[in-house]
Amino acid sequence: MKKLILASASPRRREILTQLGISFDVCTASVSEIIENENPELIPRILAERKALAVSLVEQDVPVLGFDTLVFSSDGVLGKPRDAAHALEMLQKLNAKTHTVISGVALAYQGQLVSSTEEKTKVTFRNLSLKALENYVASGEPLDKAGAYGIQGLGAGLVREISGCYYNVVGLPVAKTLEMLEAFEENYV
Repeated sequence: MKKLILASASPRRREILTQLGISFDVCTASVSEIIENENPELIPRILAERKALAVSLVEQDVPVLGFDTLVFSSDGVLGKPRDAAHALEMLQKLNAKTHTVISGVALAYQGQLVSSTEEKTKVTFRNLSLKALENYVASGEPLDKAGAYGIQGLGAGLVREISGCYYNVVGLPVAKTLEMLEAFEENYV
């Protein structure tokens, strides 16, 4: 594939696509993240579809990848924290427990949804002291990440184990994304 558009401002997603040798431009769209009457686990996929489609309506000659990642704990859905206090609250909910990270991925082309899917990864946090969690929040790292942690950075120290795709926890499920792009090339290019 010669070029695609990433419908995401995430620097982590840009890093992963670059690492994979995929050529892309970034174009984000503002979409409503309010979804009612849906199974919460479908929200990342629906939002990824909305993002990909919104950009694809503008950039019709190039395939568009959209993503969305949410963290699901026993206490509910965790997106990005509003501020440091909210980040600490989220981390306390995840502390010493297992949660699920779900990323939706969608591919759109010429204003039409080509395909979409989601990836689920289980993550178990270590049992950390309040001081350790406060120090992590003070680093500033958790403030722009779903669930208030970044496994690829200092947040790695919070994690005991994962079951599933590591890159999904970062926000871009590599295998599913590559499979989607390969199927697109076979059928559209």
